[in-house]
Amino acid sequence: MVDWSSLDTVFLDMDGTLLDLHFDTHFWLEHLPRRYAEHYQLDPEQTRDSLVNMILSERGTLNWYCTDYWSERLSLDIPSLKAEVGDRIGYRPHATDFLQTLRRKGLRSVIVTNCHPDPLALKLERTGLDAHVDGIISSHDLGKAKEEPGFWQDLARGTPYHHERTLMVDDSFPVLESARNAGIRQCLAILSPDSRHPAREQHPEFPGIHHFDEILPDLNRLQPLPSRV
Repeated sequence: MVDWSSLDTVFLDMDGTLLDLHFDTHFWLEHLPRRYAEHYQLDPEQTRDSLVNMILSERGTLNWYCTDYWSERLSLDIPSLKAEVGDRIGYRPHATDFLQTLRRKGLRSVIVTNCHPDPLALKLERTGLDAHVDGIISSHDLGKAKEEPGFWQDLARGTPYHHERTLMVDDSFPVLESARNAGIRQCLAILSPDSRHPAREQHPEFPGIHHFDEILPDLNRLQPLPSRV
């Protein structure tokens, strides 16, 4: 499933890969529509439908992930509303074991996320995730979403990597397709990003796992890279 011996870098998505996507799903589909309806004194059900459709219309763009954009468009403080349900932020199963094993084996781990810096700071505060990886890159710092081809070119300028020695792990099939098209040799899909929703079907072109314990045994058998020991 993964050729660990050929790697020196692992790029990792955050939401739905390392962290449970339930927080984001609940916020955008439940909490935000409810608070928006309360703020503007609107019908909750009608508001939810129209607001969700508005949000989905931006899917795949940087606006989809941008709390500044939604704060301005909805005239609400999105970071503050996210903090209201911050107790729902948490790791996916075996994520910390996986990250610790990557470090022990000498593989560089870099979070490559579309998460905006404001909710990113909230999630790091809640989880301490930054202590488990070698770096974190937000697409907002590059001005392009991971779905865009130019993202990977800009990423390589600031975070040099060898395409043939890099693995990309993500729960988004479009992001994995973008990474593969950019030349990243190995891509791995997460099929159970949200603990409150059923797993998705396997992608026909990418290997997939539900949780990291499925690949930990092979990773544990890898000899540590001498340059990182």
